[in-house]
Amino acid sequence: MRSTGIVRKLDDLGRITLPMELRKTLGFDERESLEIFVDDDRIVLAKYEPSDIFSGQKDDLIDFCGKKVSRASIRQLARLAGLID
Repeated sequence: MRSTGIVRKLDDLGRITLPMELRKTLGFDERESLEIFVDDDRIVLAKYEPSDIFSGQKDDLIDFCGKKVSRASIRQLARLAGLID
């Protein structure tokens, strides 16, 4: 991990603003969805990428009742349910 030299204070609501230069460098668009991870005592921000709710797979996703499910998981569920061989 490398330091950017950028320091920001939290506002009264616990928010921070990412500087424009950093957003441009990382390719964050306006209103971009970010995912928040915790790694020991660090907070990590990453672009949000939808993934299969069962396997975490990020390819070949279908939206089902507001959740992302991969076709592979759907096939496995159909086998488990005895709908296909």
